[in-house]
Amino acid sequence: MTDHQPPAPPEVLVLACGALARELRDIITANSFDHVTIECLPGDLHNRPDEIPGAVERRLDAVADRYRTVLLGYADCGTGGRLDELCRRRGIQRLPGPHCYELYAGHEAFAALHHEEPGTFYLTDYLAKHFDRFVWRVLGLDRHPELRDQYFGNYRRLVHLAQVDDPEIRAAAAAAADRLGLAFEHRITGYGGLGDVLVDLGASTR
Repeated sequence: MTDHQPPAPPEVLVLACGALARELRDIITANSFDHVTIECLPGDLHNRPDEIPGAVERRLDAVADRYRTVLLGYADCGTGGRLDELCRRRGIQRLPGPHCYELYAGHEAFAALHHEEPGTFYLTDYLAKHFDRFVWRVLGLDRHPELRDQYFGNYRRLVHLAQVDDPEIRAAAAAAADRLGLAFEHRITGYGGLGDVLVDLGASTR
């Protein structure tokens, strides 16, 4: 009698923004999705959204034959629908929504935050930890701090959408709010819809 080995699980690639790397890996580990591979593009593309579609497509071309299923670990992220067009052409799906803030907070909660105070600046854990790199220096405030009120004069508060309850990250977010002259609010969102999308994908491809 011939032994029949179970078929190998389909290989899944999550090609994602580097700003989501830790959270994605935590979700994959927690659910024992050993058939899912995470690959991240540089997080600083966050500041150059026009470059995201090209960077994504180049990487997809490079790994086209290696995976049966691909999930794009980006929301629209300021690309003006260009990622949606890419997804239609390539037959893949991306994370839902316009950006990771809404994905973490949830659509209704994020809408309520915006309605409550439209002049809100948002930080995730990643952006709180790398505030100098992705906000302060990018805007030139390290060289011209007097420009702060021009950039942020219409903002009233900074909301830290926290993925983990970490006192050091919370302190970094509070310090960022202080530097920007904004009221500070801390909300623990966990992984929000990011976890749901990854669990659905992992369960459906086993």
